[in-house]
Amino acid sequence: MSWKIYFTPRNLDEALALLAEAPAETRLVAGATDLMLELERGLRQGVSRLIDLTRIPGLDQIRLDEEGWIRLGPLVTHNQVAGSKLIRERAFALARACWEVGAPQIRNRATVAGNLITASPANDSIPPLMALDARLRLLSPGGERTVDLQAFYTGVRKTVMRPDEILVEIAFPAPPAGARSAFLKLGLRRAQAISLVNAAVVVELEGVAVRRAAIALGAVTPVIARAQAAEGWLAGKQLSEATIAEAARRALQSAAPIDDLRGSAAYRRQMVEVCVRRCLQAIADGEMARGYPDNPVMLAGAAGTPAAPLQVSLRHKAGDEIRTTINGKAYRFTTGHDKSLLRLLREEAGLIGTKEGCAEGECGACTVFVDGVALMACMVPAPRAHGAVIETIEGLAHEGELHPLQRTFIEQGAVQCGYCTPGFLMAGAKLLEERSDPSLFEIQQAFAGNLCRCTGYYSIISAVERAAALMAGST
Repeated sequence: MSWKIYFTPRNLDEALALLAEAPAETRLVAGATDLMLELERGLRQGVSRLIDLTRIPGLDQIRLDEEGWIRLGPLVTHNQVAGSKLIRERAFALARACWEVGAPQIRNRATVAGNLITASPANDSIPPLMALDARLRLLSPGGERTVDLQAFYTGVRKTVMRPDEILVEIAFPAPPAGARSAFLKLGLRRAQAISLVNAAVVVELEGVAVRRAAIALGAVTPVIARAQAAEGWLAGKQLSEATIAEAARRALQSAAPIDDLRGSAAYRRQMVEVCVRRCLQAIADGEMARGYPDNPVMLAGAAGTPAAPLQVSLRHKAGDEIRTTINGKAYRFTTGHDKSLLRLLREEAGLIGTKEGCAEGECGACTVFVDGVALMACMVPAPRAHGAVIETIEGLAHEGELHPLQRTFIEQGAVQCGYCTPGFLMAGAKLLEERSDPSLFEIQQAFAGNLCRCTGYYSIISAVERAAALMAGST
């Protein structure tokens, strides 16, 4: 990795002051799931300082204020949104978009704010927030300003943010009770896929007629945009089959689809119509939530264990101690501050059970628990371990007794080459902590971020089902 100093401030004022010292050399850490990849690949030349915001209290809240605005803090994760009753009831398209991002381990770490700032036209949370007329509050030492999300982007991975600014809030007016919203994503696989095309549609109904519609298209043009021609045309009309088809056709008029490695412009042109039509039809039928779980798998256990508030701000550079607890044992490291948590565990702690498969959050082999929550260790900077409670595969057995899932992996023949096994065991154990009798769909959700090249998954799923039965006391 490229950073030399890693700061963990106690509050936003300290973060702003640190950022102002050298904004060009500094990047902020919230989830860092994109940033870690960029640093690993050498795409962030000149970045030598990271400021970790994750220990600042109060930045991970979702709330509805007295003025009728829904507000998300900058540390709100995709899993928090996917599981939020407020978001699911009032802005379902956003909940679904967040649930479609990555896998549970990624969603436990990745923030919505970070997704917006990354500014990829394929990012899933941008279209629903744009359709919801979201605004962003940006803070700098010179004061704060509010920017409409539609005006935030200037190009591919380009925004109006200044180097000394921090995004401190995402807000949008809560849609009225009669509003419905839908999100649809097309990818090359069911999970862990970048969008080829996505669409978010918000419709406010007055009786059976459309009072107002908002349609946003993602992964189609260099900058995510609203389909204004279709929005205006829908006003006052009923969502009949003919109306929906015409609105979908008009949505394409607002986009000039691009060619890239993942899809041709011709394909995208057809899929824009398909996505918008399906979203509108789902809204008309009241089927927006079809396929969405009533209780999404989080891999966060019963609650997770929040890290203790910082008494003093932290700075980690070469030689500074990282003090942490791993599998119930205290550790102190004076090296490894510039590594990922995965490499700290393997190289400094000597705990090699956690495997490095892809080092980019795709395979799940490095799944560990940090403060009670399942994360991919390759996506976490090592200094985040300071003051944290970490559990690795070496700690899954208790007092010499294998975890029930470890036993059933053996019984069911769920291990072949074994390289992916630690990640499956950690994800599966956290699922069983969260759900005593998981369904097949819930097991599939839990393992959406774990890849295996040997077993075909059937024996792994059987091992989870058998472990659940053992833990429930049945045979």
